[in-house]
Amino acid sequence: MTTPESDLTVAGPVEEGSERSGWTGQGRWVDVAAVLSFALLAFWVTARFWVCPSHGIRDNRNDQAQFEWMMAHGARVVTHFAYPFTSDRMNVPDGVNLMANTSVLSVSLPMTPITLLFGPRAAFLVFLTAGMIATGIAWYFVLSRVVIGSRGPAWLGAGFCAFAPAMVSHANAHPNIVSQFVVPLIVWRTLRLAEPGRWLRNGVLLGLLVVWQAFINLEILLMTAIGLGVVVTALALGRPELRRRVRPFCAGLGVAAAVAGVLLAYPLHVQFFGPGAYRGLSPLIRGYRTDLAAFFAWSRESVAGDARSSARLAKNATEENAFFGWPLVVLVAALVWWLRRSPVVLGLAALGLIFALFSLGREIRLDGRETGIPGPWAPLEKLPILHSVVPTRWSLALTPIIGVLLALGAEQARTLARRHPDARPQIWFATATVLAMALLPILPTPLPSIRLDPTPGFVTSGAWRPYVAGGRSIVTLPTPDTTYPDPLRWSAETRLEMPLARGYFLAPDTRPGAGRVALFSATPRPTSSYFSTVRRTDAVPPITPQDRVAAVDDLRYWRAGAVILDPRLKQAEALRRAMTELTGITPVLNGGVWLWDVRPLVD
Repeated sequence: MTTPESDLTVAGPVEEGSERSGWTGQGRWVDVAAVLSFALLAFWVTARFWVCPSHGIRDNRNDQAQFEWMMAHGARVVTHFAYPFTSDRMNVPDGVNLMANTSVLSVSLPMTPITLLFGPRAAFLVFLTAGMIATGIAWYFVLSRVVIGSRGPAWLGAGFCAFAPAMVSHANAHPNIVSQFVVPLIVWRTLRLAEPGRWLRNGVLLGLLVVWQAFINLEILLMTAIGLGVVVTALALGRPELRRRVRPFCAGLGVAAAVAGVLLAYPLHVQFFGPGAYRGLSPLIRGYRTDLAAFFAWSRESVAGDARSSARLAKNATEENAFFGWPLVVLVAALVWWLRRSPVVLGLAALGLIFALFSLGREIRLDGRETGIPGPWAPLEKLPILHSVVPTRWSLALTPIIGVLLALGAEQARTLARRHPDARPQIWFATATVLAMALLPILPTPLPSIRLDPTPGFVTSGAWRPYVAGGRSIVTLPTPDTTYPDPLRWSAETRLEMPLARGYFLAPDTRPGAGRVALFSATPRPTSSYFSTVRRTDAVPPITPQDRVAAVDDLRYWRAGAVILDPRLKQAEALRRAMTELTGITPVLNGGVWLWDVRPLVD
């Protein structure tokens, strides 16, 4: 006998005696053990940061600083009723379009108490760790209660969804990507849309979940929508009995679209048409793609992997979006063949193939070498919306697909063992052996850490306050960008009370002919470019009168009250000499930084 909900599961109708017929007793302890296993894995991955709070993400300090700043912004929205979608606390005077960046308001707002009590660095670490735990838990309960119906296979699939190599790679300071706990909830509520008589309630709930995910990561939401479209279509085609539920499903879907559309209309308008909106990513970032060999390789954060072998296959440690290892690729292919009678499995396989092809980018790359073969993404990369997608991240969407396939395969093996008790030991031995060969090599290792320099006393003591009175900003040498994010961390520790000139964020390139594509900072100005050159070369280029005039103009543009330089920088001496010669102002040591009081110069 089946229930209305069980008819909508991916695995099909539930058999008599399955685990879904009861969720009490021993099953509760299994649930507790599953949750604890996800917590242990998450703390294992982030262990070095919990043991040494002064340490940060070694391979991506830039994004960690940016997310610490975003956590402080969320707290400021709550405590100061600040406008949530843009901010004037960075990139003075133009500000930052936070909807066009990773503002993570769905998380930063409710985490305000942690940010205020323990600081933005602690809030970032809680966000990162709890995001992985919550993702595993959410997938476990949706798989075990809705999709599969068995705890063991659900635990296997959920563990992969939360701790696959791509997820651990993005744990290098991308908490918005590893926090995919809303995705299985969207899957659950989408399957429930076809429930007769509850289209309004189910539609509202789905719409609210879509809004929640939109304020965590829109890229993941786009991939989820595409994936669910394929799966629902496969269910409708493969199970004719479900077609009688088309009307409530469409009605609920319409309600969800209306709810999400109304709540997201204004934020998305700000993102795409507001101040600081850009028109797609730069060609360089759109060139981030998955190397064909990466699907069969090991991630550097896996037991079997190492940084040297994976470095030629990925742009950086954070974008290892495939790296499944050849045994798992073989296993997935075998599972698809074994379960080929299931229309949903075929739909998942087709979807995975599409995502994998898209991730190859505009030109296919093999083992670090260009092949000259155009990829299927080439004609799509300049389309609206799609021009803001990093191509390699399409392979990230393979993670939940493989997780569900693993759960379905484990459930099928469990069914075979139940139907053939005489062969049960052999079935379980074969299943355990195959899973061990495929999954043990990709078990995660703790993320590498590095000690972060303490924040200068000039910042922690509040000595900067007189210099920002009247709407002025603090200019750092060099100005913050992808190579120097520390000022964002300093500003975050002041709860964004210390405003910065320029910063590390996505903003349009406003130079003539640039097309307003995204840069990882504001459009360069003469003085910011000059100091970038000084830092890159550790030498002071000849200074002309025009350079001095441009420096004063830029300081006035930034509303600078003071310029500061961290003497711990390797190029600090060259930077100090350059700034002194540009302005004619002799700096003083104040709170561990070189300080130029430029107020008399710019007034």
